[in-house]
Amino acid sequence: MNAEAPIEPAPPDLLTEAAPVMRRRFSADWMVALLLPVLTGVAWEAAVRLGLASGRLMPPPSRLAVTAWGLIRTGELQTHVAATMTRVAFGFVFGALAGTALGTLTGASAWMRRLLDPTIQAIRAIPSIAWVPLFILWLGIFETSKLALVSLGVFFPVYLGVLSAIQGVDRKLIEVGRVFGLSPAKLVWRITLPAILPSWVSALRTGLGLGFMFVLAAELLGASEGLGYLLLDGEQMGRADSILVAMITFAILGKLCDSLLVAVSRPILAWQDTARTRL
Repeated sequence: MNAEAPIEPAPPDLLTEAAPVMRRRFSADWMVALLLPVLTGVAWEAAVRLGLASGRLMPPPSRLAVTAWGLIRTGELQTHVAATMTRVAFGFVFGALAGTALGTLTGASAWMRRLLDPTIQAIRAIPSIAWVPLFILWLGIFETSKLALVSLGVFFPVYLGVLSAIQGVDRKLIEVGRVFGLSPAKLVWRITLPAILPSWVSALRTGLGLGFMFVLAAELLGASEGLGYLLLDGEQMGRADSILVAMITFAILGKLCDSLLVAVSRPILAWQDTARTRL
C-alpha cells in the first residue's frame, strides 16, 4: 500500500502579505509629508504668542482654525468648495479629453501637426487672464465661461504632453514590432500606448494643477461663490485669515486631487521598472 503523498501548503497570498507593508509605508509617507507644514505652523504660533510677531497680516494657525470652523459651521466653506471643485472637475474632463484627442492627432500625423500645431502653440502663449473678458463676452458671466477657461488651462499641457510623448516613442521599438508582424492596431496597443502612458499621466497632473490656477482667475473676475470669491471677499474686507483659509483649502484640495489621480493611474503603470518603483 503506497503512502499518501504529503499535501503541499498553499502558496502565500502575496497581496495579502504586502498589504500591511504598503499601509505602513503609506502612513510613514504622510507623516513625513506633514512634518514641514506642522513644524512651520507650530513655529509661527509660538512666535505670535511670544510677541515676536503681531499676527495681524499673517494670522497664527489657532486663528485660522477658528475662522475655518466658523465658515464650516455656517456651511459657507462647503458651498465655496463644492462650487470650485465642480468647475475644476468638469473643466478637467473637457480639457483633458480635447488635449488627448488633438495631441494624438497631431502626434500621429505629420500633416496635421504642420497644420494645427503652430496655431495651437501660438494660442498657448496668450496669458490666461486675457481670455476672461473674451469668454465673458462670448459665453456670459455664468458657469459656461468659467468651465471654458478651466478647460483651456487643462488643454495645453495635456496636448503638449501627448504630442511630445508620441513623437518621442523609440523608432527601434516600432521596427521590432513590425518585424514580429504586429498589425498597426497591435503596434499602437502593445508599443505606442505603453510608451506614452507615463508622459500622459504627468501631463494630466500638470493640467490638473493649471485647472486650479485657471478656476481661481475665473472666480476672481466674476463669481458669487467659490474659493476665488472667498479670496476676493477677504481682500475687500481686509481679512487675512479668510484669505489664508481659502489658500490652504486650495492647497489641500489640489494635493488630494493629485494624489487621487496618481492612485488611479498606478495600476496602468505597474509594469514600469523605474527608480521610483524601487525606492
